[in-house]
Amino acid sequence: MLDAVTDETFARDVLTHDRPVLVEFWADWCGPCRMVTPVLEQIAAERAGELTIRSINADENPATARDHTVLSLPTMILFRDGRPVRTFVGAKPKARLLADLDEALAQRPFSCS
Repeated sequence: MLDAVTDETFARDVLTHDRPVLVEFWADWCGPCRMVTPVLEQIAAERAGELTIRSINADENPATARDHTVLSLPTMILFRDGRPVRTFVGAKPKARLLADLDEALAQRPFSCS
């Protein structure tokens, strides 16, 4: 099971985390969410040292979903250094999701120099 965050804990558990965090926005009524969650649980176990994966129920935490313009479920947003760096929408097979994550994680963070 993925660790859940809420509107109240999102900043602490995601935005100030010391490594990249993938957040799954989901809802109880969302069939594709039920398909992607087990895949994310596998990835969380396999990548535990380099990536943190959290989940947030968009129906129960509408402020965070609104703040990140979540319009469709499931939506997964990858955060690095407190900023969203990539958004993934819809259920994807594990291989495709891993490829997308690896591509996003390989990109250099923005620099203000």
